[in-house]
Amino acid sequence: MKFVVTGGRGFIGSHFVELLLGNGHQVIDIDKMTYAAFDELPWDNNKNYKLIVEDISNITHLPPCDVVVNFAAESHVDNSIESPKEFFKSNSKGVFNLLELIRGKVYERPLFVQISTDEVYGDIRDASFKEESVLNPGNPYSASKASAEMFVLSYNKTYGINYLITRSSNNYGLRQYNEKLIPKIISSLKENKKIPLHGDGSYIRDWIYVKDNVEAIYHLIINNYKNSTFNIGANNHLTNLEVVKIISSWFDIVDYQNYINFVPNRLGQDIRYSINFNKLLETNFNFKFNNKNNLYKFIK
Repeated sequence: MKFVVTGGRGFIGSHFVELLLGNGHQVIDIDKMTYAAFDELPWDNNKNYKLIVEDISNITHLPPCDVVVNFAAESHVDNSIESPKEFFKSNSKGVFNLLELIRGKVYERPLFVQISTDEVYGDIRDASFKEESVLNPGNPYSASKASAEMFVLSYNKTYGINYLITRSSNNYGLRQYNEKLIPKIISSLKENKKIPLHGDGSYIRDWIYVKDNVEAIYHLIINNYKNSTFNIGANNHLTNLEVVKIISSWFDIVDYQNYINFVPNRLGQDIRYSINFNKLLETNFNFKFNNKNNLYKFIK
């Protein structure tokens, strides 16, 4: 199969590209190469890989392909609070532009896969959100992702564009940019610096190893699921303090509390994210790396 992947030089996108190439697919990667993109990756000279440096909100042409998978996005919540316009441009307008380019294709329109987030639901104190739950984003980042989803659904109903939406929980793993919690903890411990934690560290997230996430996305595409939305979670709910404790243990640090610097909450702080992903499990998807109530140790 021939894939167009947007944002394939970033964290999650690069793992998906790696998976595609490992399974013999052709990949055209469209990436505007922001601060979080990788200049060099091991597959740059692979004959099945091509990089196009462009911004999805500005491109005027989509190469012929079977599937378009959109990872391209601004994703750091703190940055969205400081510069919401940039998030609207990339995450909402960018998706609109991709959909318009697909709409313009008269023959053999590709499947459009929108990579979304559990943050579109907002936070929940008990229970877990299902795919049909009402979206209630609590910051400019999640609002821009929810807006993109609405465009996808409307273009399916109005123009017949086939789609797949995945909403994944918090990813972690190799190649994650240092602004995110887990790489920030790792770099802080390595450099003997204090780890910044919002509030009192009690905020809860569901952590999924990035390779499990991209395997789930690939599984849904290859098995021809379309015109549907899937939550991708791990049922691995940890407070930020628990995350610090686990990662500190990788460095044989017991007194992890002494390495923490509690900082003020971000505006609109969400308390707990949790999604029900039984719909994914019903497709016979199997996790390879998930450690319930722990984190897969990916560093040596």
